[in-house]
Amino acid sequence: MKRFSTFLAFALLSASPALAGDPDSCKSVRFSDVGWTDITSTTAISSRILKGLGYDPQTTVLSIPVTYASMKNKDIDVYLGDWQPSMENDRKPYLDDKSIVVSTANLPDGAKYTLAVPQYTYDKGLKDFADIAKFKDSLQSKIYGIEPGNNGNRMVQGLIDANKDGLKGFEVVESSEQGMLAQVQGNVARNEDIVFLGWAPHPMNVNFKIQYLTGGDDTFGPDFGKAVVYTDLRTGWAEQCPNAAKFIGNLKFTVGLENQVMQMITGDGLDGPTAAEKYLKANPGMLDAWLDGVTTFDGQSGLPAVKKSLGL
Repeated sequence: MKRFSTFLAFALLSASPALAGDPDSCKSVRFSDVGWTDITSTTAISSRILKGLGYDPQTTVLSIPVTYASMKNKDIDVYLGDWQPSMENDRKPYLDDKSIVVSTANLPDGAKYTLAVPQYTYDKGLKDFADIAKFKDSLQSKIYGIEPGNNGNRMVQGLIDANKDGLKGFEVVESSEQGMLAQVQGNVARNEDIVFLGWAPHPMNVNFKIQYLTGGDDTFGPDFGKAVVYTDLRTGWAEQCPNAAKFIGNLKFTVGLENQVMQMITGDGLDGPTAAEKYLKANPGMLDAWLDGVTTFDGQSGLPAVKKSLGL
């Protein structure tokens, strides 16, 4: 009888979900959001799922340089916005000193990042980086970037400093993603020329008729700045928090997915968490792959717990 009871206990234990390998120190998962709507979207989706798993995700808005410095200082655990190849010089020192690790490509296809213009400016003949200087007067010698410290701003400034394509005398106007888009919207309404940092995924590709410029291969990469977006982790976090890291490593997004959530934020006026929850409730099938092999913080099955937290 004792032998049967021992066997039954072992069988029940084997059939139960494995306990999460994460200690209490892993309950808080600390993200950086650099203020781009695509990263706000993916970070909000990830955070909402982590909440359903019993974690306590925290997001801090930081510039790119401060993000990497904070990961080195162990103040940030996860960054979902490592755009390559344009951010290679930003992350390289931290890869070299082994203070960060690249986890996975969370947006492997469809991303791009380079300079863009409205369709009417393109139709006038501004189609290539080499054409920008010809439009110096109508552009008021300005190229619009986003937040200070952004890699794209620095790359454009590098072109100006080197007088590449005759850009000496131009100014990079730094503000924010929202500030830049407001400037684009105003110029488009007045049918005025403008050159600005453009990228996909982003609703700007639907909200405005724009074209991406050729000629930036040496700066932004070939094929109109074709990009892959990676997930970066502070070194040691995945080993310390294997269950949370398993979930983060499972995350794969698409341009279509990100466009939907970004449109809720920029078009419908929702904040990131609200948009993320709305998307997840409408697309619960996305959870299957993201939660494969993932438990709750206390070791229960992850998928049903998250669905329950969403009211599904």
